[in-house]
Amino acid sequence: MNGQKTRVLCVVLGLAGVLTAGCVAYKPKPITASAVMGDFESRRLDAPELKEFLRSRQGAKDWPPKAWDLHALTLAAFYYSPDLDVARAQWGIAQAGRITAGESPNPTLGLLAGYNSTTPVSEMTPWIPEFSLEIPIETAGKRGYRIDQARHSSEAARLNILSTAWGVRSRLRQAFLDLYAAREADALLTRQLAIQAENVKILEAQLAVGEVSAAEVTTARLALDTGRLAAIDAANQAAAARVRLAGAVGVPSAALEGIELAFDGILKALPDLPAVEVRRRALVNRSDILGALAEYDAAQSALRLEIAKQYPDISLGPDFQLDQTDAKWTLGLSLILPLFSRNKGPIAEAEARRTEAAAKFLALQAGVINDLEVALTATRSAAEKLKATDDMLANLGKQEAAARARHAFGDISKLELLGLQLELSATAMARLDALVKAEQAVGDLENAMQSPLDIKEWVLETPGRAPAQAKERK
Repeated sequence: MNGQKTRVLCVVLGLAGVLTAGCVAYKPKPITASAVMGDFESRRLDAPELKEFLRSRQGAKDWPPKAWDLHALTLAAFYYSPDLDVARAQWGIAQAGRITAGESPNPTLGLLAGYNSTTPVSEMTPWIPEFSLEIPIETAGKRGYRIDQARHSSEAARLNILSTAWGVRSRLRQAFLDLYAAREADALLTRQLAIQAENVKILEAQLAVGEVSAAEVTTARLALDTGRLAAIDAANQAAAARVRLAGAVGVPSAALEGIELAFDGILKALPDLPAVEVRRRALVNRSDILGALAEYDAAQSALRLEIAKQYPDISLGPDFQLDQTDAKWTLGLSLILPLFSRNKGPIAEAEARRTEAAAKFLALQAGVINDLEVALTATRSAAEKLKATDDMLANLGKQEAAARARHAFGDISKLELLGLQLELSATAMARLDALVKAEQAVGDLENAMQSPLDIKEWVLETPGRAPAQAKERK
């Protein structure tokens, strides 16, 4: 009898060892505000980890780059962006959900011990050990439907990374354009102030000898004061735009000190894209549309799973009993009888969710098409206005050159030349405003397509993470 007890104990201990061998141990990953702040403040655009990240994606040879353009800054934003870290983490959750969906239900082990009080202890043991095992068997392909649902949800989460990445690029482009506009406005206003100051100086001299009225001098002084205030605003806007650009990249503003920026990437001739091509590229490239389709497919799989749940699963129940030296085996079969519930409620909910997913997709598609039409119209209008200001600026430039030549020969006064130069400066400001609005319209069109107009220059792909970014915090 002692041998039987020993064998039973060995079996129990062996099963316990098997069950605990594959368990995952908890690994703490503490986060402190001070450590996160220190990590952010140490970010630089000349970091060696960023160097490897950029080289692997654009083949940069010079490091650090002589000038940072929109493309290089976008990759740096992909490297540092916390929004992308969140999107990647959500994708990780969805991928873990695929593991969960593919797991089969565990069997249940039951241990019972009976005691026969009428059995003489001197003859045999009164204990009756019993082992039961319940093995669940899923029917109607439920596991396959769960896997399909998790796979589509994972794909939707992956596509959300692309949508987040495009949002990062869009904010960065706008901040990049704002900084360019502020810098150019500051430079134009500085030149305009010099012209206005010289104009006031001449008028004050003429006022002293009675050649002009005091009202003319006052008007010129007011214009000069207004220009000074505008120049201060422009300088402040340039500083604020620099901070916003650093935030869009995901680095402290100090990281942009000493960095040369190249704005050529956004200051190009506006392409004339046909509406059909714009729609095609939007439907092909917009990750939120593809993600909505993936969510609809997940809703379809969820509905099929709920329909499959109408059919009960089966449980096999083998049982072993050692009845006072007599080994007894039994085999049972159990299932839930669908008498009162046929899973109609969950099926109706799943059908409603599928309808909702379809409606969301159609609404998103309609909204995208409308945004495309608005963006196309705005881009064409902005292009026409930009061309008009270019023509005006070119014409005034010719007049100013001719006026300088006439002034050199004494045909016109200095005041007349300065007046024409002020007009040229004002037109240059108007041209800058038209250029910025045209570039904003281009940005809106690119956002509507979730694709740059110059597709050769930039292809958006799932942004990866540099190895250094994946290191665990100690």
